Amino acid sequence: MSGILIFDPLSLFFLVVISIVSLPSAVYSIGYLRGECAALKAVLAWSLLFFFVISMALVVTAGNLLVFLVAWEIMSLVSYLLVVFDTKNKESVRAGTIYIVMTHIGTAFLVAAFLIMYKHANSFDLAAIKNACTTMPLQERNIVFLLLLIGFGTKAGIVPLHIWLPYAHPQAPSHISSIMSGVMIKTAIYGIIRFVIFILGVNSSWWGVLILILAVISCLVGVIYALMEHDIKRLLAYHSVENIGIILLGVGMAMFFLSMNMPYLAVFSMAAGLYHLINHAIFKGLLFLCAGSVYKATGTRDIEKLGGLIKNMPQTAACFLIGAMAISALPPLNGFVSEWLTFQAFFMGILTAVGGAKLFLGICAAMLALTSGLAAACFVKAFGITFLARPRSHYAQNAKEASFSMRAGMFFLAILTAVFGLGASFIIKLLAKVAGAATGINTLGMNFALNNFGTLDVHHGKGIYLSTPLLAFVLIVLGITAFVIYRFFGRGKAVIYKTWDCGYYTLDSRNEYTATAFSKPFRVVFSFFLQPYRKTVKIRDSFYHIKSFTYETHTTKVFKKYVYIPVLTLIFRSARFMRKIQPGSIHLYLSYIFVTVLLLLFFMRKF
Repeated sequence: MSGILIFDPLSLFFLVVISIVSLPSAVYSIGYLRGECAALKAVLAWSLLFFFVISMALVVTAGNLLVFLVAWEIMSLVSYLLVVFDTKNKESVRAGTIYIVMTHIGTAFLVAAFLIMYKHANSFDLAAIKNACTTMPLQERNIVFLLLLIGFGTKAGIVPLHIWLPYAHPQAPSHISSIMSGVMIKTAIYGIIRFVIFILGVNSSWWGVLILILAVISCLVGVIYALMEHDIKRLLAYHSVENIGIILLGVGMAMFFLSMNMPYLAVFSMAAGLYHLINHAIFKGLLFLCAGSVYKATGTRDIEKLGGLIKNMPQTAACFLIGAMAISALPPLNGFVSEWLTFQAFFMGILTAVGGAKLFLGICAAMLALTSGLAAACFVKAFGITFLARPRSHYAQNAKEASFSMRAGMFFLAILTAVFGLGASFIIKLLAKVAGAATGINTLGMNFALNNFGTLDVHHGKGIYLSTPLLAFVLIVLGITAFVIYRFFGRGKAVIYKTWDCGYYTLDSRNEYTATAFSKPFRVVFSFFLQPYRKTVKIRDSFYHIKSFTYETHTTKVFKKYVYIPVLTLIFRSARFMRKIQPGSIHLYLSYIFVTVLLLLFFMRKF
């Protein structure tokens, strides 16, 4: 591991993740940027994209703390420039400000952790730091772990540090949103694995428990907010919070099992987490590209103003449907495999653990099941309201299919969702090796066969079984059977009406099911957390006659209202108070210097 750059299995795995999302996104940008900006600005956009990808590659291959921090900062600054790329849009500037502040708060925690590591190793080389961490006192190890968790957790978007993510991802150009959500936030997961598990070493079970708790909260908060969201790109951004939680469930379980000296389960859990990491990069990248195609064709991200796009944009609709099925964990696509593996890790942990750990893992598995159900409901809403029924506005009425380069990027990722689902047998073996290298466990004696009538021998040969090719075959046979039955026994003639007609001649698009109506049952069930409220505006011609009436339902951003706004208010009050010590008098400033010198002289011998 010694050297400026490292290319071990963990680094190579993340380089693969960066490549398989960045390349189709770059191809997609050719058509996406055409007509969106001037030629010179398009060149600037591609240059920033190049530096963005290179900086991420440097982050996951850095073998030195200084190189890592420099690459980390370049990645943050370039992504900030991409978020504020549309400088005339106030929302972009606001989102960029929130993002750059949050990311530098996270960097400050990382610098503090790295300085403590340097103090023990007297070197910035990762190999030297890894050796030094073996003799680091337990209390300092705990402090370094918490500093790293906050630092990397801010970039990953773990709740409650996720506040920047739903602002920044929607404002960036869509191919950048695809890379930011699909890849960039994963560099923080790389940081947790590299610096916490591999270098610092896990020897306290509460580290894994804390990450599991944060992961479960992130899963639930992300998917609940996504269900309430009508901005299609912001909806996807909230799902990134949810999926980072699912990835951390695998990583957290690996840390927990490592501390409990269960190497087999630790490797299996880490492999499940890494599998979901690359799967999320693929289907989230795909969904953001589809959302970008919809935005470019209609000029709006509000799904309430869309509808009926499947007729004008059938190929984009097909790609979005595949991505929605993958993120909803429907077989045999890739999202199903990694979530299934995560469930298996929980179940085997429950069978192996004792006492309260058994109950804790059971609760985490139940929360993951709830998250999966809510995610499926959310994408039924996203696809149904956006692509089905009738157009609700002229934006959707006049939409046209995406250009060839944009469709090429989307189709490439759509195909990968099937490849990573059907090829699970081969992929799990590779990921087991990466997981073994990341956890420092030798996996040569472990059997990780999965598909093709093999077994995953995780617990003394009593393995589990999954064959996604067989599942795909069964689904195809069922589909063909249903089609044959319909052709032979169905109605002899087709009756064609207008979509959503229901036999009533005056119905129009205003009578369709809306996203707000779809999400209302969930808003009622989770009202204790969402705290919904209504805004009504009445415009009157006279006291007795109301000309127009608008009715809006919103939910409360709990973390923003109860955490960030109070903290910001306190900071501004403190700043106003500090201004009083700067009245402009030279005599007062000299007295400050005099008091400071006296204090230094007094405390000089104390340290």
